[in-house]
Amino acid sequence: MQTIFRTYNRLIERSIFPHRRCLYDSIQWQERLIGIKGARGIGKTTLLLQHIHDNFPDRSKALYVSLDHLWFSEHSIMELAEYHFTHGGTHLFLDEVHRYPLWIRELKNIYDSYLDLHVVFTGSSLLELNNAVADLSRCCRMYELRGLSFREYLEFENIAHLQPIRLTEFLSSHEQIAASIATNIKVMPLFEEYIKHGC
Repeated sequence: MQTIFRTYNRLIERSIFPHRRCLYDSIQWQERLIGIKGARGIGKTTLLLQHIHDNFPDRSKALYVSLDHLWFSEHSIMELAEYHFTHGGTHLFLDEVHRYPLWIRELKNIYDSYLDLHVVFTGSSLLELNNAVADLSRCCRMYELRGLSFREYLEFENIAHLQPIRLTEFLSSHEQIAASIATNIKVMPLFEEYIKHGC
């Protein structure tokens, strides 16, 4: 168990990144069971670690673990939840759940057994996660982290900080919006770089 906590603390100390993905502020973190799906390497782990870093000054209240950790070859998620909860933990962040057999059943059991424990899980096996949504639908709020948008790319590269635009606003005012953006940046060269490297 100590290796789990050492890894967790080491990762949290290295999770200080200045930018947050757009999804970060959309997640209703107060929910008891949250799922985040997305392709491998899209930023799910970083999202979890940033949330812990930003919101848990008492690191012992939260615990992050990747379910491909060797510890889970001999132990269960239920064991981890029991230990964490009985030692004062309130939030459990489980990364790459699809690597762990029977994860759906154990998450349901945790949800039903630990009413004051909040669990956030991620996975990149989209087919498996989509199938799980039906089983967890009564208790789980699901989100999808998609590839870096052009707007996010411009922000991450410190080129421009643009607010998200609603589709209805864009459809009714696209010429004015495009003109206001184009007066500040040369869009096409940046978009070509984004296509090559941004997503």
